[in-house]
Amino acid sequence: MEFTKMHGLGNDFVMVLEENLPSTIALDELSIAVCDRHFGVGADGLIIARSSEDHDIRMQIINSDGSEAEMCGNGIRCFAKYVYEENLVRKTTMTVETLAGTMVPVLHMDGDQINGVTVDMNEPRLAGRVIPVDSDLDPVLDYELQVDGDKKRITCVSMGNPHCIMFVEDIKDIPLTTLGPVMEKHEFFPNKTNVEFVEVMGRNEIAMRVWERGASETLACGTGACATLVAAVLNGKSDRDATVHLAGGDLHIRWNEEDNHVYMTGPADNVFVGEYII
Repeated sequence: MEFTKMHGLGNDFVMVLEENLPSTIALDELSIAVCDRHFGVGADGLIIARSSEDHDIRMQIINSDGSEAEMCGNGIRCFAKYVYEENLVRKTTMTVETLAGTMVPVLHMDGDQINGVTVDMNEPRLAGRVIPVDSDLDPVLDYELQVDGDKKRITCVSMGNPHCIMFVEDIKDIPLTTLGPVMEKHEFFPNKTNVEFVEVMGRNEIAMRVWERGASETLACGTGACATLVAAVLNGKSDRDATVHLAGGDLHIRWNEEDNHVYMTGPADNVFVGEYII
């Protein structure tokens, strides 16, 4: 199976064309094997470029645990660069079909080189049953959740996939690897959830660490950064335009008041190409 390894701020992916997929193994098994960092290529997820009837291209994302994700912010920036460079879509503004709806990446060109990607991530979903969470609240704002006998204040947002945002004083001092998986699988989240631990550094500056649903701790999460800015604005902690610092680097996020869409800008980088032997 021919593939390209890519990353967006250290959130890494194995990119594959639909026609190169092996027919001898199920997608969930393939993703688990290829994403294994000791016995496979190593990645947070497998991303497949598929044809679409009414969009320029379709993106399918399989997490490293074999589950399918609706969307991935860092992944779609990598995807847009990948399909452009593979000559599948030779447009600098393209429409991408995802399980979270239509996404519109815009490639920033420096001559014939891509030096960044801005993605229209659509409107945030704030109603509890839509996110989804086990609540009729709309929005789910500064909600008190019981977690193993302790009380946690959370704000929940969907960017096509569910996010649970917790504001903390210092993101360097959080039990990410213990609390993250407990929150991910909490019964309050019927489809599980991504978990963001967020330190607001200023009106236009936010730091974030993430426990990703289906992938554990990652160096960056694009949809998480978008959801984090929305949550910070709703809680009166941030302006609508901010830099979000992640372990792998920075994203610029803007929640446009006019169209209610969230726009994410950041890098996408090639690592290597190869052939995975099944």
